Amino acid sequence: MAKIIVKNSEGMKSPFLKGILTRSLLDAGIDFNLAYELAGSIKQQISEKRQVTTTELYDLIIAQLKNTADKEVIERYLTAFNISSTIMITSADREAVPFSRAQHRLCIESCGLSSDDSASITMNIYKSLLNRGYTEISNNELGRMTYQLLLSEMGHRIAERYLVWADFLHSGRPLLLFIGGTAGVGKSTIATEVGHRFGIVRTQSTDMLREVMRMMTPERLSPVLHASSYNAWKVQPNVKADDQMTEQLLISGYLSQAELLSVACDAIINRAIKEKVSLILEGVHIHPDMLKKIPHDDSVIIAPIMLSVLKASKLKDHIKGRGKEVPERRSKRYLENFTEIWELQSYLMAEADHHHVPIVSNINREKAIQEVMKAINDILFPHFSHDIEKVFPL
Repeated sequence: MAKIIVKNSEGMKSPFLKGILTRSLLDAGIDFNLAYELAGSIKQQISEKRQVTTTELYDLIIAQLKNTADKEVIERYLTAFNISSTIMITSADREAVPFSRAQHRLCIESCGLSSDDSASITMNIYKSLLNRGYTEISNNELGRMTYQLLLSEMGHRIAERYLVWADFLHSGRPLLLFIGGTAGVGKSTIATEVGHRFGIVRTQSTDMLREVMRMMTPERLSPVLHASSYNAWKVQPNVKADDQMTEQLLISGYLSQAELLSVACDAIINRAIKEKVSLILEGVHIHPDMLKKIPHDDSVIIAPIMLSVLKASKLKDHIKGRGKEVPERRSKRYLENFTEIWELQSYLMAEADHHHVPIVSNINREKAIQEVMKAINDILFPHFSHDIEKVFPL
């Protein structure tokens, strides 16, 4: 596809970039999924052109928003488009940086607020700064303004969550987030979304680790490793071909496979602890017993989460949808083994409950992400301050 040039009112030219348009929409407080979809649609509409003006591009965006978004979203974009002032955020330990509405919104979302509520808070903060004539503000002053607005608009608990999250960010302590759950509950999707909101770039799947180990270990030497988590029981030495599945056999096979994967998981975890970087490890093999093997290190925050889908019909829907979205991961074999998958989920949930691991139901993705954020914040709460004078001193 030929490069598309965007020409501004001063005659300056630059290439049209879908990622840049997506980011500008995010900065205006528009939801990521809508921003990405809108940017793709705009690119498709101008794909036959060699050059467009910024005015033409702006008109296309507004027209598209009117077809796909509500009035509040359009208002946020119109406001953002017409605001060109740059406000610099200063800090004692780093150079001044421009205020980023996208980054500010993500920070608030980390407290468990919805994308819409977070965008509204961020836009109100930005408008307030402009109305007061700010061109520069300290990080602590901005933090105090955000806290006060959250306190008045969202209540004491949300405001406290913000302080805890801010103190965690200031501490530099890494977060090790473990997301478990059986096939079809949305582990990888939630991990990706949470990683985006938390700014965690290291995300690892136990399925991928298992695939690497399979390449290194022949099936005849380790048949359990080459089976699926829900049918590993079938290839255990003490099981005959005509044996029927029982809860005990199912769990035994799963634990045997999880034990094999624990070697690779331990290596990933130890590397993250050694390098003091945040990590998300997700997969069906995330078992509460794994947490007992993690080296004790007070400088690291460990946050385990168990995802679930509490209705069998909904879990089947998730699995069917998974097959449509990712053709390589066929849904048919999961549905054929649904009884085993359901039994395995029951076991994982019981273990999570026994070990006081938060269980999050994933019926609605956005709601599940909010609940995961809240669960993580609850884990951070005892370790970090929720005193504004300590978090944002003047």
